[in-house]
Amino acid sequence: MGEILTLEDAVRRRAAARALAQTFVFTNGCFDILHPGHVALLRQAGELGHYLMVGINSDRSVRAIDKGAGRPAQDERARATVLSALAAVDGVVVFDEETPLRLIEALRPDVLVKGGDYAPDQVVGKDVVERDGGRVVIVPLVPGHSSSKIAASLR
Repeated sequence: MGEILTLEDAVRRRAAARALAQTFVFTNGCFDILHPGHVALLRQAGELGHYLMVGINSDRSVRAIDKGAGRPAQDERARATVLSALAAVDGVVVFDEETPLRLIEALRPDVLVKGGDYAPDQVVGKDVVERDGGRVVIVPLVPGHSSSKIAASLR
């Protein structure tokens, strides 16, 4: 079971992974309404290294990036709790900015993972990761699964 961490604790986990020559993987998102596509992304991300850190948008930043009316459906604590219970996830950290760039700069992951709705040149933090010798991996989407569609169907 993963842990819900502060930024400072997440940086310490990164340092510990580096000291053990472990591959540190990072992905991020709102993870508002967890669905099979999220689970597939997290499972595949976890298979790319030894430690998977998941950054989630704070409630404020979900609203700022305008995911739609009534979003987030679950508050950041609930989302972090659900994600940290997944076997693939080692740590969860909440970020308040609209993008995870500051978090990526602090963690310097070896692998940065995003879903297939992003092209590699659209991935925030790509330059930071690649400059340090890391890589960006795009995981294909699972067709038919979307938090936005689920939220709309519940309205």
